[in-house]
Amino acid sequence: MGTMLLIVGLVAIAGALVTIVIAASSGAGQTTGVARSLELIEKTINQREVSKSDLPAMERLVAPVLARTRAIASKLSPTGTQEGLTRRLDLAGNPGTWTAERIMGGKGAGLLIGAVLGLVFGGFSPKGLLIALGAAAAGFYLPDLLLMNAGQKRQEELRLGLADALDMLTVCVEAGQGFDAALMQVAKATSGPISGEFARVLSEIQIGKSRGEAFSSLASRTTVAEAKTFVSALVQADRLGLPIGSVLREQSNQMRLVRRQRAEEKAQKVPVKILFPMLLCIFPALFIVIIGPGAIRIVDTFSGGGL
Repeated sequence: MGTMLLIVGLVAIAGALVTIVIAASSGAGQTTGVARSLELIEKTINQREVSKSDLPAMERLVAPVLARTRAIASKLSPTGTQEGLTRRLDLAGNPGTWTAERIMGGKGAGLLIGAVLGLVFGGFSPKGLLIALGAAAAGFYLPDLLLMNAGQKRQEELRLGLADALDMLTVCVEAGQGFDAALMQVAKATSGPISGEFARVLSEIQIGKSRGEAFSSLASRTTVAEAKTFVSALVQADRLGLPIGSVLREQSNQMRLVRRQRAEEKAQKVPVKILFPMLLCIFPALFIVIIGPGAIRIVDTFSGGGL
């Protein structure tokens, strides 16, 4: 009995020694204390270290595919395409799910999908290869067209809302509000792209940018000529120390004039635009209704049906 207890005690001591050795070897070379805390703070999280169950389905399924197709699109695109996409994203208002990387991935995916669909419907023949080539090119440039369309729509909405926003900004400044407070009031009271742009300008001012730099950034994110003129006048007034209220009043009047001139220009283009639809769609129908019965009677008369 005593021998058995001695053997059990020796085994327990040996197991404890092995556990201590393993713990010491596994902890060797690792920092502890404050150094360990600093290391954890400075460490960047790798996406591969995150559990797959913690990632959304889009990241787990689509992101790896887009990463591969992005590499294909990058090889087929000229230098500077990424910067151009970033610029067009700024014009489109940087939609939440749109990034330059995802658009490049979409271009590559469209290329592959278009080529496969072209081969499926056209077959493995010279005609099918031409169809596949055309479908691949269409799929490759489709994200660019969608992004350009979104940018043009947003810039048009910004142009339409700029005059009203500038009127409100002028009234707020002339009523005694500070320029930043008036800018915040306009951003809250208005809607659309101009509200977002004014809110972004105000945020940039609050984080340390000068007023001129913040409005210059606004001018770089738009193609609207009136917005660029307004920003230029505002930056000059800020540099020269001119009264902001008078500058805003003059810009508001000028913008109203430009808006009225643009409306008159569009009204003058209406007769030319409706000419071809009238010739191709309305006039043939009128001719059929007016001349049709007479033509039928003439045909009947000369064919002997009216005798």
